[in-house]
Amino acid sequence: MKKIPLYLLVLTSSAALAQQQLKPAANVGAAGFSPERLSRIDSFFNAAVKNGYAPNAVTFIARNGQIVHHKAFGFSNIEQRTPARTDNIFRIASQTKLVTTIALMMLYEEGRLFLEDPVEKYLPEFKGIQVLVDPAKSKTETRPPKTALTIRHLLSHSAGIPYQHPADTTGLEGLASLEGLTTEELVKKVAKRPLLHDPGAQFTYGFNTDVVGRIVEVISGKRLDEFFRERIFTPLGMHDTYFYLPAAKAGRLVELYAKPKMESPITLSTNEAIRRFPVAGKQTLFLGGAGLVSTAADYAKICQLVLNGGEFNNVRLLSRKTVDLMARNQIGEANVWDRQDKFGLGLQIITAGSRYGGQATPGSLTWGGAYCSEYTIDPAEKLIMLVFTNVTPYAWYGEFVRKFRILTYGALK
Repeated sequence: MKKIPLYLLVLTSSAALAQQQLKPAANVGAAGFSPERLSRIDSFFNAAVKNGYAPNAVTFIARNGQIVHHKAFGFSNIEQRTPARTDNIFRIASQTKLVTTIALMMLYEEGRLFLEDPVEKYLPEFKGIQVLVDPAKSKTETRPPKTALTIRHLLSHSAGIPYQHPADTTGLEGLASLEGLTTEELVKKVAKRPLLHDPGAQFTYGFNTDVVGRIVEVISGKRLDEFFRERIFTPLGMHDTYFYLPAAKAGRLVELYAKPKMESPITLSTNEAIRRFPVAGKQTLFLGGAGLVSTAADYAKICQLVLNGGEFNNVRLLSRKTVDLMARNQIGEANVWDRQDKFGLGLQIITAGSRYGGQATPGSLTWGGAYCSEYTIDPAEKLIMLVFTNVTPYAWYGEFVRKFRILTYGALK
């Protein structure tokens, strides 16, 4: 057997260790980026704030674990003219889904479940769930599903569970509640609604990961926030990610704004529930699909964990084979909306024909949140990039996140 020289083993070990951590790059050029081209990101967001397109932005870009761009722009509170800071805390909405998926897959690795298990095995309220015969014609005519609803369907958003349902009369609280709603209560409400289509038939974005979060609670015997804190956040050193902020950190939460049309000025959000849920109300809802708040630097640890194949800073939460599984297409010939992209377990997979991913390498992983935040994980480039703000509704959402990604790739050497 051919022996590997010691110096190569040392170099390989050092490189692996560097990828497990996140540290400022000693030299941006040596990390593979053009400093001049990276400065285009600064110009872009400074102009966005000046022109009234965005209240603020926080960026985070790291390659091979080396941070090349982590900056704040604009104001965390426009009315008070409070400058944004890199440690500002943002509502990350659907970026919660990846964390919940990781939690579920940790239990999967422990042999606690199969992805093909029927949801009703853990949540009896889903027993006997029906499918609408034709949602366009009738809100009440139903039939039994052709296939059982499984955990895999939930993780891939192919279950037929939407956010807005044609059978709803009053609607369901989607992202937040100040009134004492619990996760168990919300999931039971979801279970009472018929599916829009047979499980596995197509991609339908909705309360799927919130149901997954409830399954995590049932299997683990822990409330979702406790599981996250004990099994994910504390081991990874994520000290600024919560469902509800402690009083000492409440002042770091950015304000929530609205810009429904490009010609509209940025105004304070009038939705009190989603604006104030991290710091007010009864704080009983732990939504696995939408409930977390975090900083860009904290959430970057989740992204780096995925990039590293399940390990970060010498803490392994998942095996590399499980992360590989999460990054495989789970929706067949269906696509994520009109993006020509696929969906794995808990995240979107950018394809060669993507209408959304721009220059991202096919196979890159991404998702975002309703208040305008997004991450991209590019395994081929050993690159993670995140950009956060908090505006909803937001007419400039697409330009905010996609142009950031374009500028980032444009700065690669």
